[in-house]
Amino acid sequence: MTLAIIGAGGWGTALSIVLAPKFERVRLWVHEQDLAARMNATRENDTFLKGFQLPKNVEVLTDLRGVVHRASVVIGAMPSHHARALYTRMLPHIDPSMTFVSATKGIENGTLLRMSEVIAEVTQAPRIAVLSGPTFAREVASGEPAAVVVAASDLTVATDVQTAFSGPSLRLYTNQDPIGVEVGAALKNVIAIGAGVCKGLGLGNNTLAALITRGLAEISRLAVAMGGEPRTLAGLAGLGDLVLTCSGDLSRNRQVGWELARGRSIEEITGAMTMVAEGVETCAAAVDLGAKFCVDLPIIQQMHAVLHRRKSPREALRDLMERTLKGE
Repeated sequence: MTLAIIGAGGWGTALSIVLAPKFERVRLWVHEQDLAARMNATRENDTFLKGFQLPKNVEVLTDLRGVVHRASVVIGAMPSHHARALYTRMLPHIDPSMTFVSATKGIENGTLLRMSEVIAEVTQAPRIAVLSGPTFAREVASGEPAAVVVAASDLTVATDVQTAFSGPSLRLYTNQDPIGVEVGAALKNVIAIGAGVCKGLGLGNNTLAALITRGLAEISRLAVAMGGEPRTLAGLAGLGDLVLTCSGDLSRNRQVGWELARGRSIEEITGAMTMVAEGVETCAAAVDLGAKFCVDLPIIQQMHAVLHRRKSPREALRDLMERTLKGE
């Protein structure tokens, strides 16, 4: 079997490393020509995942056709705002037997589509799954045990991916609720920006615990309104990923919030980052989804005001605390 991974950021590269023993060939698509040349020469992604060697059966390519051609499984690990364009470019080179696995955590701005919906709309592929859970790329690449969820409306597709991907350091659980999994995966990044703001303001564990709990309530309300299952948000793609991203030092979204609390602009912060913090892109889409489904998202709305309207983080926190009192 041949595995194609589209996107050689930290997560795509980590997946190529941990999944290499499970496939005869792994092809990793790299956007940057110079990075691909270095990766082929040194067998290391010195930009996005420094310090880890690529296995021998991982082939680094910049030709999208060469990566996708006759692949059994195609993993999308690109930033969400590049997803539609890349799947469109793949279209002439795919066939109905391929299984698509979205490992991108985001919502498409404008259309408000989840990533699996983007894949379905562009490719009309019958076999689509989503992969999510509490994972930092460096820890996965180093072989530390991790548990994730693979979700598909068709349980057979999820089970096939579970069998193909599971190994000594990566355990997969199946799920038939891609809506809940994808909403949890995308919106937790926005809440994590809030967690970074709390840290940057010097606030402690009480505040962080409240943010995570109330953030999970917001995410769950929206996911259910969109057709997701409540119990999904209590699992790996919901609570698990939210706790990790809000509390882990490797979280890029948390780092964005910390920098915002220090007074830096979002343009300064993102301009200095080599990797994408998906919460910045997803925040506007999350606010629009809340309006579309008539769901109150106070934390996400305040993060949007901080990110896109230059609202003071302290003012946003005060407005959250002074909201009309209500029952839990």
